[in-house]
Amino acid sequence: MIRANQPHIENLIGRPIHELDSPALLLDLAASDRNIAQLSQFFSDKHAQLRPHFKNHKCSTLARRQLDAGSAVGITCAKLGEAEILADNGFNDILIANQIVGDIKLRRLSDVAQKTNVTVAIDHLEQARTLSQMASATNITVGVLVEVDIGMNRCGIEPGNAALELTQKIQPLPGIYFNGLQAYEGHLVNLEDATERQVQSHQDMQLAIDTRRMIEAAGIPVNTLSGCSTATYDMTGIMAGVDEVQAGTYATMDCTYHKLRPELEMALTIICTVISCHGGNAVLDVGVKGASGEFGSPIIADHPDAQIPNFCSEEHCVVQHISGLHVGDKVQMIPSHACTTCNLYHQLHVHQDQHIVDIWPIEASGLLT
Repeated sequence: MIRANQPHIENLIGRPIHELDSPALLLDLAASDRNIAQLSQFFSDKHAQLRPHFKNHKCSTLARRQLDAGSAVGITCAKLGEAEILADNGFNDILIANQIVGDIKLRRLSDVAQKTNVTVAIDHLEQARTLSQMASATNITVGVLVEVDIGMNRCGIEPGNAALELTQKIQPLPGIYFNGLQAYEGHLVNLEDATERQVQSHQDMQLAIDTRRMIEAAGIPVNTLSGCSTATYDMTGIMAGVDEVQAGTYATMDCTYHKLRPELEMALTIICTVISCHGGNAVLDVGVKGASGEFGSPIIADHPDAQIPNFCSEEHCVVQHISGLHVGDKVQMIPSHACTTCNLYHQLHVHQDQHIVDIWPIEASGLLT
């Protein structure tokens, strides 16, 4: 998909990034590749394998590069619409790390399951029953992971006996098979102190591991415990009993996650134009409609002293204490949250040495269902 205000792709290849109309989403190919290689290498000799999270970038080309790098068992996504995109692009092992509820979505899930191997998360018997009815009626098989709440207080059943009882109840249901557990320590991934993040994430993930052992002791095999994140890949991702790491942000990174994982490079930026300069301030042509702000203000690359104290305008960004800029200049903004920023764009302008080398569609941008 090509934005209407940009020239055709073939006319952009080889051009400097500052010639792009703005705002436009950029990916530094070398930096992204190094991030991907780093996590692939880390897990090359570990028990756990990567299951990269598509929700970060929603771009099938980038997802394929993550899988091709090795150490990956499949792909994770957050929405059924993302799974449909992945299935249409030939991905053959998809985990929807979410609950699928409602007749419309169940029919869509059936279509996905007829194209590829798909697993979904459940945390309630009613979800399993409706999945079973759909699968039986359409002659398909769907894997399920029982989601265990280890402190996120979002979806998930309580660890221990409650998870065991749900697992036991779904065993006889036709058309679905219990493949294991899902547990996400998302309530801890933003702890900036690495030692505190490690201690607390170990403590909470152990709840899921203990639940796994309880289910196995009851005679039910647990093939997979899937969870973790970019912020905890080398913490919970190496615990005995954890099989899959659903890291997402590592492929692109942002200024929030870079504080947590400084060894990974910020590969995602937005090219912006200075549209006004007054009293030491520069105004850029992108606001919250072009860079998400729920994790705080973005930063400006190569301008460490610049400040964005109030990032809330729809189409403008006022940057303070930034010198040497003039109306018409281009700068690169680093968003505070890559996932919700990628969701705002239709394409990634891939560059090396500040020149465009490719343009990748973000096929799942804007998909909410």
